Amino acid sequence: MEKLVILNDSDNVAIATTDLAAKDTVNVNERQLNLLAAVPAGNKVALTDLAAGEPIVKFGQHIGTLTADVKAGQLVDEHNLSDAAEDDAKSTSPAADLSKYLTKQTLMGYRRKSGKVGIRNDLFIVPTVGCITPLMDVMVQQFKAAHPDNGSFDNIILLKHPYGCSQLGEDFEQTRQILCDAALHPNAGGVLVFGLGCENNQMDGMKETIEKMAGIDPDRMKFLVAQEVKNEFATAQEMLEELNTAAANDHREPVPLSELKVGLQSVQPAAVSPLTADRLLGHLANVINANGGSTVLTGLPNLAAAEDELVKQSASQEAAADVQHVFGHMRDYYAEFDQQLVSEPSAKEQAKGITTAKELAVNTLQTAGDAAISGAISYGKKVSAAGLNVLEAPANDLIDSSAEAAADCQLVVVSTGVATPYASFVPSVKVAADSALAAKKQRWFDFDGGQALTKPFDELAKEFVDDIIAIASGKETSNEKAGLHGLAIFKIGVTE
Repeated sequence: MEKLVILNDSDNVAIATTDLAAKDTVNVNERQLNLLAAVPAGNKVALTDLAAGEPIVKFGQHIGTLTADVKAGQLVDEHNLSDAAEDDAKSTSPAADLSKYLTKQTLMGYRRKSGKVGIRNDLFIVPTVGCITPLMDVMVQQFKAAHPDNGSFDNIILLKHPYGCSQLGEDFEQTRQILCDAALHPNAGGVLVFGLGCENNQMDGMKETIEKMAGIDPDRMKFLVAQEVKNEFATAQEMLEELNTAAANDHREPVPLSELKVGLQSVQPAAVSPLTADRLLGHLANVINANGGSTVLTGLPNLAAAEDELVKQSASQEAAADVQHVFGHMRDYYAEFDQQLVSEPSAKEQAKGITTAKELAVNTLQTAGDAAISGAISYGKKVSAAGLNVLEAPANDLIDSSAEAAADCQLVVVSTGVATPYASFVPSVKVAADSALAAKKQRWFDFDGGQALTKPFDELAKEFVDDIIAIASGKETSNEKAGLHGLAIFKIGVTE
């Protein structure tokens, strides 16, 4: 295992893969580097003598400016590095050529009447309001009693949430929007939208929104208002049986990778995440984007310090304007509560080697690979542009993955340095940052990213991409095996 790794040819620092002791001599880039101090895993070491005022470059990006002279082999951290001035924070990497990621691989998906492609044939039960969610459990129990194998469906997913009533303004509108987004997701082979009858989020409003968005297919989408029928359970079973019959002949067929939309997340990264799981996500993003698919990166607070870079990396003026719009909207939201969108790294993050806000943003951005940004999406909106998209959402694990799913991502891939069982209402692939974590929680993880420290990266990256394509073609994720699915909606404003 290499002890120090250079992430980009233009970097002037290397990253420690493990804790290194002072006075160690380490081979890096075919030369010996004498360490002047202890270097914790994930932290940065200067490759050459550098003077105060010089930029520190990591991932090919300027992450900060030295506040003191440093020697080759010296630790670069909060004691000698500060955030770069905005005017100086420029990418040093040339425009990416993704041609080497082109592949003839395909996935096996479900082609919907709308033209969209799903990677699952799931049954979604979508409540208009939170107070009726306990009734959905009974509905599923009754359906599974008749269909222990889920009938025509891969999974039965209850999109439980606590909202739909006592909401006002934008808060109410975005709750309805996310629920309609979910109802129209291509992974759903059948949908039952279930309401109470007296909630704010009335069924007529749901129908109107869905009709405007894409139209209603009555064979695949049913609507039930409990207060309007004598026996909601009997009526629900009739509707579910109709959906089951409609989906009976659905089948997978080969589709190109250009049909794949993947949400990307880095959640509570470990010190080695940029060298392991994050790096694998970046490679996956390059493969998908090179082949005409779409990737979606969110968690705007973690990206905010790199907003200028994201604007510069946009593929068009329209995309750049959209990037500025979503960041501006999120910044205004934070300002309403006297908060700053950009925050300095915590002591815990600094211990993992993240010294500046710009470095935190650059680390997060690497999970999205090297493509130019083709679009930026407001919360609750669908992906429309192939390539890398930035999505407005607040850097909360489940809210972000739900927003990516609502945007039509057929699966979400998560790099993480902690064990967490959360999952969205689409397959949620968990990539462990280190092998010990992957071994400890095998039932929660889908891939051991820690292998990147012991196996040739190109070999592991191919294995990872093949595994993602297998999952897109029907291989169950850990959350699906355990029956874990979730939905979290971004809550704002006041209630009445």
